[in-house]
Amino acid sequence: MQDSASPASLASSAPSAAPAPLVVGIDVGGTKTHLRACAGPDRLAEHLRASEGWRPHDPAAAADWLARLVREALPAEARPAALAVGGHACETPRQCARISAALATRLDTRVLVVGDAELLVPAAGLADGVGLVAGTGSVAVGRLADGSPLQVGGWGAVLGDEGAAAGLVREAARAIWAAHDRGEPPDALARGLVEAFGVAEVPALGDALERAGDVSAEWGRHAPVVFAAADAGSALAREVIADGGRSLAALVRRLAERGVPVDDVVVAGTTVLAQPRLYDAFATALAGSTPGARPQPLRVPPVEGALALARTLL
Repeated sequence: MQDSASPASLASSAPSAAPAPLVVGIDVGGTKTHLRACAGPDRLAEHLRASEGWRPHDPAAAADWLARLVREALPAEARPAALAVGGHACETPRQCARISAALATRLDTRVLVVGDAELLVPAAGLADGVGLVAGTGSVAVGRLADGSPLQVGGWGAVLGDEGAAAGLVREAARAIWAAHDRGEPPDALARGLVEAFGVAEVPALGDALERAGDVSAEWGRHAPVVFAAADAGSALAREVIADGGRSLAALVRRLAERGVPVDDVVVAGTTVLAQPRLYDAFATALAGSTPGARPQPLRVPPVEGALALARTLL
């Protein structure tokens, strides 16, 4: 007696495996935005663009901006099953939740929006820890025992962003003004900033800084002058960098004092990772103030953290 169906016919009639769901991660940084879309192990889209037009304090405008980005980057027939965004200047849970709700309505999918620094820990493959960014600006984020996010630092180039590019330039200007008032001749730091800002002498730097339109960007682009001056032997520049490292370590310490686990500190940002003097100053200060904290540079793009968060929504 024969079976009613051969193995071959049984195989052909078996249901095919369901396609892997499409997940999208977006890292909206201060200057550039990175979108990556994956279906299982396959990368479906990779898109880089300037962050111009990003308005995180207007939830509707932010959601429209993100929805346009997704539609531009993905094939016309693609429908994300989940999407996560790390947004520059998304500073409070309420702000993030409002953007998330607006974007979910526009794309009809599961959405999570967090601050961009919150991408670092999941990008590093960790469940908890601190994400520390020092690029144009600086900020540190972590999560309390109940899972709620906590952010310290930031506040922009005028009031904060210590240890980041714009903050270093601000503090360098303060240092050379103080040296000028003490009657000291201009050193490599003073000469470098005077030339960078296109002014004739140290006292004119104040007006040059105040005339900047986009303060963070225009101040921050001169940060390499501070490091070049330190390499040229400027004691002022070296102290500014050391202070910047201590300020970054203080952000981690502040999170620890408020109950955030700080065993792992994932570090990212174009300034701190590109300048060994600053990273070493930070690591040294962190070892002294928070001995149990282990700093580690992020070795993958932060958008990988957005993808990891998107997968948690499935």
